[in-house]
Amino acid sequence: MDRRKAEAALEAILFAMGDSVELSKLAAAIEQDADTTEKLLQHMADRYREEERGIELTELEGAWQLCTKKEYYEYLIRLAKQPRKIVLTDVVMETLSIVAYKQPITRLEIEKIRGVKSDHAVNRLVEYNLIKEMGRLDAPGRPILFGTTEDFLRHFGLHSLDDLPEIDTVQMEDFKAEAEEEIETRVEV
Repeated sequence: MDRRKAEAALEAILFAMGDSVELSKLAAAIEQDADTTEKLLQHMADRYREEERGIELTELEGAWQLCTKKEYYEYLIRLAKQPRKIVLTDVVMETLSIVAYKQPITRLEIEKIRGVKSDHAVNRLVEYNLIKEMGRLDAPGRPILFGTTEDFLRHFGLHSLDDLPEIDTVQMEDFKAEAEEEIETRVEV
């Protein structure tokens, strides 16, 4: 492996790992000896300093890590202090409610209840870490079972799922009757 490719591989590893990685592990990953790997890392560290980048390559007790340079820390903090805004549309909220009350539940079961595809809503809820994979159903295809997360409880101020509001059975019957009526109207048209 030539020097440029070895340095690119080291950079990719250190970027992906996020934490410090021992020199011996880096050397093994690029199939080089420790001395050669350390020289490559030193060369990379020098280049980061010379090119005035926002990151630096730092050695920490025989391990190496990509870090933000101290002088750019204030810019990072500006972004990190901004809370990530979660937008729960009606569709996403409806899907979340179904998962919360029926968990563990498959995507197909959600779609049967909603009557429409729910891929986008489920994916958005997973992205927001409000629902997660809870396992797989022991059925053909082994579909994924979804359930709520601790972030869901925090987001809605709940201590446990027992704190979810009770479903009004009379109102549920009214909703069911409305849905059936709507389906009949669609069939007639």
